[in-house]
Parts: sequence; C-alpha cells; structure tokens
Amino acid sequence: MTTPATPAGPPSGLPSGLPSGTAVTALVTLTGPDRPGVTSALFRALAEHDVLVLDMEQVVVRGTLVLGVLLRATDVADATAAERSAHAVATALGMTATSSIGEDEVDPRRLGRVTVTLIGAPLRPHAVAAVAGALADCGANIDRIVRLSPYPVTSIELEVSGCELDVLRPGLAAVSVREGVDIAVQRSGLLRWAKRLIVMDVDSTLIQDEVIELLAAEAGCLDEVVDLTAAAMRGEIDFEGSLRARVGLLEGLPVEALDRVRDKVRLAPGARTLVRTLKRLGYQVGIVSGGFTAVTDHLKAELGLDYAVANTLEAADGVLTGRLVGPVVDRAGKAAALVRFAAEAGVPLSQTVAVGDGANDLDMLSRAGLGVAFNAKPVVQEAADTTVNVPYLDTILFLLGISREEIEEADAAAGTLTPAPPVPAA
Repeated sequence: MTTPATPAGPPSGLPSGLPSGTAVTALVTLTGPDRPGVTSALFRALAEHDVLVLDMEQVVVRGTLVLGVLLRATDVADATAAERSAHAVATALGMTATSSIGEDEVDPRRLGRVTVTLIGAPLRPHAVAAVAGALADCGANIDRIVRLSPYPVTSIELEVSGCELDVLRPGLAAVSVREGVDIAVQRSGLLRWAKRLIVMDVDSTLIQDEVIELLAAEAGCLDEVVDLTAAAMRGEIDFEGSLRARVGLLEGLPVEALDRVRDKVRLAPGARTLVRTLKRLGYQVGIVSGGFTAVTDHLKAELGLDYAVANTLEAADGVLTGRLVGPVVDRAGKAAALVRFAAEAGVPLSQTVAVGDGANDLDMLSRAGLGVAFNAKPVVQEAADTTVNVPYLDTILFLLGISREEIEEADAAAGTLTPAPPVPAA
C-alpha cells in the first residue's frame, strides 16, 4: 500500500481479520528532502509504542532521503499506533510516508546471499536493465544496492537473495559479454570480508608492459619474441619452452640494458592506489612473475610488497648468456608460490586473491579464494571467478566491497590524495 502522510487517523489499507494478540510486522517508509534529524524524529515517535526494530535501511540520492523501518509488534493495535505516529512525523517534516501491516513471517530470503558487483566505464541504463532482468529470470531478489565508485569506473554492488551462485553466474556472464560491462558474482558472508593476501601477476597486470619484449627491443629481436609470447599467453605452446626460447634470443645483450628496461616499466593505472589501500587494511601483497627478478625485485622495493618470485637471467662477463638460473616460474610454479606465500603469511587459501591475465596464471587463479582475470585472454576469463576488463587495477578494491570514498578518505588523511580524473563521456 502507498499512502500520502496524513495528520490524523490510521493509514488506509489496515489488514482486516487479524484478531487482537496477533503478532504482526509493520513496514514504514519515509521519503522526502534530506535534512538533519529525520531519523531521530522518527525513532523518538516510535519509542512511545510497544514495538521492536527488526530492520532498517536508509539511502540519500541527490538530496532525497528514503528511510525504511521494519517493526514487530505483539498486537495489531500497537503496530497501528506506531504506524500512525510515523505518518504524523512525516507530515510534520514535509515528507511522504508509506506503510503496511501484515502477519509476522519468516524473512523470505531463502537461499545463500550473493554479492553482484557491476562495473562499467561508462555504465549505461540498458546494461543495468539487462542485469536486473537476468536476476529476475533466475528468481533472484535484489535486497540492497550501493554505489562503490563514480570514477574511474562506475561500480555498483547488489546484494541478492533467492538464487544460488552457480545458477546466477552463467546468465550474468552472458550479460557481461553482450553489454560490455564487468560483472563479478561472489558468495556473500564473512569469507568475502576476510581476504588477507593478494598475489598478482606482473607483466600486463601490475605493469603495462611485457618485460621480455622490452629486453627484446634492446636486443633487436622483438618480432620473434612477440610471437612466442602471444602463443604462450594463449596457452597454445608450453610456457617453459617458450620462455627458454625467448631468453635464448637475448644472448649477448649487455647487462646495463636491464637498467634501461627498469626505467621504461610503467605501472598499471591504479596500481599504487591498490597496493597502498590494501596495506592500510592489513593485507599482505605479493607478486609472482614469469618475467625476471631484475624487474620484480625493484617493484617489490618500490611498492613495499611482502613477497616476490620470478625467473633469474644468467649473466657472465657483463652480458646475458641466454640462459636462466634455477627452476622456471611457470604455471605450476605460480600456484606453488601462492600456496607458499599464504603459508608464510598464516592465511588460508580461502582468504587469498589472485590476479592474472595469461594461461600460465590459471592454476594460481583456481587455487585462490577469489581468482580475478584482469584484461585477460579468453581462456583465462572463462576459467576465473570474475573478470575486470577496464585498465584500472584498483578496480579490484571494489570487488572486495571497498568504496572509492573510503579510499579517498584514507588518502586524504595520509596526504596522498590526487585529483579525480574526468568522468568518462556517455
């Protein structure tokens, strides 16, 4: 029922046939201009009645407040009196009240709750409509919607109930592809908030570059290396064999070329924000790379990372020999590094996040509590728990339920806040 606030008399639509002494619930919603004191005025009025507060939600959108309160009373008369008082408060504040009374029932949120994170750059109405339609088709109900970020991407979090995660994912994956938006689907609950270790790939993930290609450009063999790299990342050829072949092409390259390459490496947009925010929250952060320690050791020191594993290039007489020292960090090696980092950090694998883009990241992504494909190859996107296809690495924070406002508040307190970039054009 929807009833404009009136100064006197019970709202219309009071349920009939409920005898005295029947336990009931009353849902009251106030809508109108936001101002200080609305919540306190409503609850002062409700405090005069014999009711319990079961639930409440409040949101403000462009100066308009919507405040909903679910009450329980042991008698219809108590619920009606509380409802009447709420309408009187709304009238006094120039707001609109809606209300309904019904028999006390168990919360209809039947199945495990799921968190759906919708990311667009920009986010268009038809994409939101498609997501909502897919949820409805699965019989899911949207219980809560929160905006996590207005830039550099628009990120919206939906709390959903009534449908299991494995049923939701296929339909939402199809929407993601069709609408060109990222949609992450995760089980809600304590484990989502308990993630305490994040391990990232380096090339084309933490950084924008492929280090082997930068070295190949120095050695004059870029085209051959690019072809081998692309085939390995697509999973078409063995990673270790491909890596050794590429490193072999670097034979004779002066060691000082490594310094020039380190200077050329570009962090992914948002990389510093991601690491800084996670470290503030008590996360441990590691990197594991099929690239080279000549770069990863520098990144570890520069960003204050906790762990770093990569391959080591052999050098002799001031030049690279075209060989590697020690075992290759391949697909299995990356997963093993994740397990080792988690053990050293005292963090169960269920509380880890792995981020990568290539086929050699697949085992690591599958072992982590949350595997994120970041601007990844198709085979990786199909296998990962969720995908991010925007160039901003700090978007991963939104998958963890951390809002842009919380990030900026921490940055401002630390004196590291930078101006917001322009919002993408529609």
